[in-house]
Amino acid sequence: MAGGWARDGAVSEQIEASISDELKRMQARKAPVGESLTHCADCDEEIPQARRDAIPGVKLCIDCQQDRDSTYKARGGINRRGSKDSQLK
Repeated sequence: MAGGWARDGAVSEQIEASISDELKRMQARKAPVGESLTHCADCDEEIPQARRDAIPGVKLCIDCQQDRDSTYKARGGINRRGSKDSQLK
């Protein structure tokens, strides 16, 4: 069902494009490389051997990595709909 001037399937295409862009961004993230540290770079706690074996090049313990991952990072998005409200920001 299209709304306004949009053709049928336009909303689905926008959603798929947004998902595709996010997947590309996540795949472009660099994975840790090199030798793993034995102690966390932030808190100096020992990094378990199982974590070092599972993720080559790991630099942070699980707690510090979770804190870093949970921190909100604002990034600019693409306004695919171009609604009037979004143009007023």
